[in-house]
Amino acid sequence: MSDKIKVLFISQWYPNRYDPMFGLFVKKHAEAIGLYCEIVVLYVHPVEHLKTIEVVETKRNNIYEVLVYFPSYPNKFFYKLIKNIYYLKAYLVGLQNLKKKKFLPDVIHANILTRTGLMALLIGKFKKVPYVITEHWSRYLLNRNSFKGCVRVFITKLVVKNAEAILPVSDCLKNAMLAHHLHNSNYNVVNNVVDDFFFITQSQKLRERKRIIHISCFDEAAKNIKGILRATLELSKKRQDFELIIIGNGIDFNEVHDYYISLDFKEKIVLFFGEKSPEQVSECLHKSDFFVLFSNYENSPVVISESLACGKPVISTNVGGISEHVNSSNGILLNAGDEKALTESMDKMLDNFQNYDVDKIKEEARMKFSYENVGNKIWKIYKSVLQ
Repeated sequence: MSDKIKVLFISQWYPNRYDPMFGLFVKKHAEAIGLYCEIVVLYVHPVEHLKTIEVVETKRNNIYEVLVYFPSYPNKFFYKLIKNIYYLKAYLVGLQNLKKKKFLPDVIHANILTRTGLMALLIGKFKKVPYVITEHWSRYLLNRNSFKGCVRVFITKLVVKNAEAILPVSDCLKNAMLAHHLHNSNYNVVNNVVDDFFFITQSQKLRERKRIIHISCFDEAAKNIKGILRATLELSKKRQDFELIIIGNGIDFNEVHDYYISLDFKEKIVLFFGEKSPEQVSECLHKSDFFVLFSNYENSPVVISESLACGKPVISTNVGGISEHVNSSNGILLNAGDEKALTESMDKMLDNFQNYDVDKIKEEARMKFSYENVGNKIWKIYKSVLQ
């Protein structure tokens, strides 16, 4: 038997056979923890019109995954009640599976409240095992105000109060949770993880044009890509020695692309690259000169961490937890919606990006976002909890 700390890792979001990108940042936390602990991931996922519960077990990298798929019938009467019953049953099936393997956790690590936190509380009470919670969700940010509902608020407060530690991914999220009276005496901010290949320096070929890059999920209400396009159009009236590449896909892709066409750029300055794999994103970042984000609201976007890991300076709006990582040594911060300031900042950065200390930016990012350092921080929190 391993003498490592044994961790039961549960989450509301996690990559699965229907969506390999869903909650990928949660899986990266699990892999980081797996460098120091024995970790089992238990994840349950609803599937429309599935006939019976299915269990899929996988040993992947340094973690053991138990994914339980359970039936979901959206058109049935009492849908929510039936779904919750199957949700609980799926967890019981998963836990029974782990019991057969004689896996008894030392710590339960829940990700994304509220339902998963409640499961951690119930399992923890039954097994007499402490639990911690990592929160990623931006719903607590006061400008969004989507954290509501008497039952949800009551259960969330109960779950947070009884946890041994709360691990939000940014100070901004921590403060937002506290503003909603989610009190716990042991808050520890733990950053998201960046894949190792982002830190590896790649050679660059000389290009005719300087390159700006934006990476997005094409959620226009949040990302304000149209604002980037308008600012880029204004900048193109002054200079044409640059190009903007946009990577990603999402619900508003067609709307944004059609809007770009309507702006009628005189030069082919904007290029849409579509969706890319993480390795391809890393390659594109290394071949660019700086990254731009013009979001109306955020929590702690992984794309900024990835840009810094590549040593690229960042222009971003000062929203959410972005100012915890972006400052005058590695970029420029703007007020949300200020397109004039964005145009001026891109103009300035095109002439000065080479003056930033690439090695310093990369090393600071490594200390914050690498698997090794994030995993080590969480492992130390586990140790303090168990002591």
